[in-house]
Amino acid sequence: MSTIQSKFSGLLQHPYEPLFLPKNNGQLVYDLPDSFFTDRYRPIEENLINRFGVGSLPPPGTSSDVPAVDLVSIKKIPDPDVKFAEAIPRRGAFSLFLPEHRRIAGQLIDLFLSQPDADTLGDVAAYARDRLNGPLFQYALSSTLMHRADTANVPVPSLLQLFPDQFVDPSAFPRLREEGRTVLQKNRMAVDIPMNYTASDEVLEQRVAYFREDIGVNLHHWHWHLVYPGEGPASVVRKDRRGELFYYMHQQMLARYQTERYSQGLSRVEPLDNLRAPIPEAYYPKIIRSSNNRTYPARYPNMTLSDVARTAENFNLTIADLERQLQCVVEAIDAGFVVSPTGQRTPLDNFSGVDVLGDIIESSTISVNRELYGDTHNTGHILLCFIHDPRGEFLESFGVMGDVATAMRDPIFYRWHTYVDNLFQRHKLRFSPYTRADLSNPGVNLLSLETELDRQASIKNRLLTFWQRSQVDLGAGLDFGPDGNVYVTFTHLQHAAFNYRLQVAYSGTARPATVRIFLAPKCNEKGVALRFEEQRRLAIEMDRFKVNLTPGINNIIRRSTNSSVTIPYERTFRNVSQTNLGDASFRFCGCGFPAHMLVPKGDTAGVQYDLFAMLSDYDKDKVDPPFDENAGCNDAHSFCGLQNRSYPDARNMGFPFDRRAPRKVKSFDDFVAPYQNMRVATVTVQFTNTVVART
Repeated sequence: MSTIQSKFSGLLQHPYEPLFLPKNNGQLVYDLPDSFFTDRYRPIEENLINRFGVGSLPPPGTSSDVPAVDLVSIKKIPDPDVKFAEAIPRRGAFSLFLPEHRRIAGQLIDLFLSQPDADTLGDVAAYARDRLNGPLFQYALSSTLMHRADTANVPVPSLLQLFPDQFVDPSAFPRLREEGRTVLQKNRMAVDIPMNYTASDEVLEQRVAYFREDIGVNLHHWHWHLVYPGEGPASVVRKDRRGELFYYMHQQMLARYQTERYSQGLSRVEPLDNLRAPIPEAYYPKIIRSSNNRTYPARYPNMTLSDVARTAENFNLTIADLERQLQCVVEAIDAGFVVSPTGQRTPLDNFSGVDVLGDIIESSTISVNRELYGDTHNTGHILLCFIHDPRGEFLESFGVMGDVATAMRDPIFYRWHTYVDNLFQRHKLRFSPYTRADLSNPGVNLLSLETELDRQASIKNRLLTFWQRSQVDLGAGLDFGPDGNVYVTFTHLQHAAFNYRLQVAYSGTARPATVRIFLAPKCNEKGVALRFEEQRRLAIEMDRFKVNLTPGINNIIRRSTNSSVTIPYERTFRNVSQTNLGDASFRFCGCGFPAHMLVPKGDTAGVQYDLFAMLSDYDKDKVDPPFDENAGCNDAHSFCGLQNRSYPDARNMGFPFDRRAPRKVKSFDDFVAPYQNMRVATVTVQFTNTVVART
């Protein structure tokens, strides 16, 4: 392990343990200057060094039976000015939705990025670590490591390893500490996390808790916002098609969620378009914050939003403010342009209009006009997350809707984002349907499309789902806990690996094409066939990849594990203490939808879906420089883009379903009928209610 890797390794573990305590299971010790000790520990510094630090290390020449300890020296530097960040209490809650918290996070990222080299960055971060709010520090440092070239080989741990309390039933933690303190490492047993621990089966919404509360799904949402911060230096905020990615990633989450709902007998999500009506849905999260050991507050049935005036968070917002901001956004969409503070008009009815709109709605620092269009998306989260204590009278912090790592657990997330997505759809409806020139690909004839399980003698076009029990090590996130590894087991949806098979007849000279694969529900929860316009908005992108066509018959086989949407289990649940620290793919490439959730659950009888594929014209798809999905970590680009590069598709995201179809199109069959380069097939997803252990 290099010196730089060692320096950051300990900074990214046990976020509330002081840095002078050994890290990496006792194999990493920091030699800290006097000034780096906080006021609490500076008077007893010598005693602490002798117990835990340099003074505790075995003398040179000690027996080889004693494990080697990695000693990292931190340089004495002028005390960095981090007072601005101390406005967020060290043991308080941190939220990227709160304007003041976002501003402070952006300023801290700027401070870290401004350091002349990685070594100095490590020193500055070491000073800040024990003085600042844990989630704030980890977010800012992780984002910085992703955006600096000289920290390319420093892995960023999953938030699950840093703050497992945001993902795991808290009843597991006493048992984990007991197991770790009383049982030797080789004899430790994993603690099981039960499914559906937040509500009983009598609650209808609990039928889709496997999606909302899936650890991988929530990690994906957190990591996306880590890769695409809304505040900070322009170099980390102004990324290619950032606003459009905000729209598309969330639109796809909604489509996946709604598809799951239909298969579980639940109705369409109703948009939260009335901010003054009671909210019937309740949510009792049953998770805690390790920073202060307090629970995330619940939302009771039929609560009503109120104006929020929170002195502690320096925040004051009225519902009327948000309603006015939303009206300004709607007026801009209907007018086809947005207005800057100087009165300059930026058109929306063009290719990049959805990108401009996304930056406004989120909103990020690159919004054309924050003063006029406000902070609509984030403000909705704030109103909802403080619904239980809008004025701070009961000293309660925000609920799960106030944290990007927990928001997707709550049913209200999907109602609010459905409303937000409807704004984008309002904009998209201003565009005419795609033309034959947009959709066709001369000389390309997609003769057949089918799926088969990645095993012998499988049934064509039948996909299988089941429960899988997996383990993850939470040792790095248990502050003041046991040394070594402590595991929990959790149960999540999984599918049998499968392949797509496409047969393509091509007449012409050899050239590439882009294969685009989508899955859409055929029926609603009552078994009534969906109109194509409904299906279009619920089309789930399954894969997108380049193929090289040669004259004649082309047989294309694509494995589900290569999806452009997902990342493998090992990357979703990576553990920094077990990661190959020379592998840069554990940084930006932690962004991606979890592979185990690629396929909808279906049901035991089997649910039918429309599987769509098209081979689009690569000359209209390509971007410069050329994109290679096999290079680096480009395998989840559909939702996450590419690091420091253009989004690898010149079409608008969601093409060809991001625009309305001609009125005569009533079904997928109608949509593909005019085009030889498209095909639709019916696939059945069948769920088996068994639990299979991950090998």
